Amino acid sequence: MMQWQTLLTPHRSHHELESEPEIGRSHFHKDHDRVVFSSAFRRLGRKTQVHPLSLNDHIHTRLTHSVEVGSVGRSLGLMAGETLQDELPSWINPADIGAIVQAACLAHDIGHPPFGHAGEYAVRDFFGRHRGSSMLSELTEAELTDLCGFESNAQAFRVVTQTEYHQFAGGMRLTYPTLGTLMKYPWTSQHAGSKEKFGAFLTEKDIFKEVAERLGLIELSPEKYARHPLAFLMEAADDICYTILDLEDAIELNILSYDDVEPILLQLCGWQQPHEYAMDKRLSPRRRISAFRGRAMERMLNSAVQAFMANRSGIMSGSYQGELLLDGDKDVAAGVQAGKQLAYQKVFRNARKSELEIGAFSTIGTLLEVFCQAVYEQYSTEHVSFRAKRVLDLMGANAPDPQWPLYQAYMRVIDYVTGMTDNYATYLAHQIGGMAR
Repeated sequence: MMQWQTLLTPHRSHHELESEPEIGRSHFHKDHDRVVFSSAFRRLGRKTQVHPLSLNDHIHTRLTHSVEVGSVGRSLGLMAGETLQDELPSWINPADIGAIVQAACLAHDIGHPPFGHAGEYAVRDFFGRHRGSSMLSELTEAELTDLCGFESNAQAFRVVTQTEYHQFAGGMRLTYPTLGTLMKYPWTSQHAGSKEKFGAFLTEKDIFKEVAERLGLIELSPEKYARHPLAFLMEAADDICYTILDLEDAIELNILSYDDVEPILLQLCGWQQPHEYAMDKRLSPRRRISAFRGRAMERMLNSAVQAFMANRSGIMSGSYQGELLLDGDKDVAAGVQAGKQLAYQKVFRNARKSELEIGAFSTIGTLLEVFCQAVYEQYSTEHVSFRAKRVLDLMGANAPDPQWPLYQAYMRVIDYVTGMTDNYATYLAHQIGGMAR
């Protein structure tokens, strides 16, 4: 069984505990602030959540989504912390649990490339198409698995532990509990499985193992660990938000009608009528759905915490493999499933969304082609062409050293390209493709 004494250690990577927490600001609240004030977090304001390059200002970006997930995560952490109060170590209170979950929630999408999941698939597609080429011929099978299966969760872990603030010297230097809660998939790409999910690249394998060992996570097999218990709360916070808010965005963009979504919201509310505004057909869909949201979220929060406590033994032993929202209140579980099904059938197959995502493949592909070719040229030849030099100049201090192994050099290209906003990626791809406007 995992133990809260080690799972909630206040220590942080690359920085031993040197002082007591400040009045009103624990070590875990500092994690929250470090994420919020980072450049990588700020750039989420111009990155796609679901709908690329939307002109509607009410549509969620990665930033607004992350802030909302953080708010829900804080509530889940506080509720769970209150229930677990008697089991927690002396230096932890429910507010600390809330702060840990909130900080992890704020960082959970910080590794996403431009254009949302389409950008993720575009990175995989690029390296998959070049598999077997001279550009990737020197890479090991494990390195190829990392690149061809690029995962934004692993990139998020890389951002917070390597590239942001103290570059390659601890990154944000977050506490171990926050890093553990962030690791939704605490294993390397060798264990990605059919869902193609993993939480750490080979470049972060040692840091990943350090975090797991300091927290006392159960090792299920080499380089694969059981989740930190609070990671289930972070996952539930994300699920709560996208179940409701992605449908709201679809209504805002006229992809779905209010009548499409109302039965799902009623089910999430346990078929209880919410605020009278929700049933007033004279009001706009935006006003009506807002009235539903509060009650639906409250019920989902309670259901998630109840499922967390009901499955606590399996969670602490590393044997629980479920999802809290699907293992709690039956109406909530059914509503979540119905919401996912509706989104899959009508939102993710929307023609306009598909057009923009196809364009995202071209944009990401263009950028990776140019930068990876320049890196390969620098690695494989003595005399680098003028064009390759200019391409590497764009990366500035982040350009890889010619002596570095190719895998590490390509990871720096991935850092650079996936860190871009939608707008900048589109602009730069046009510029270097000779299509400047």
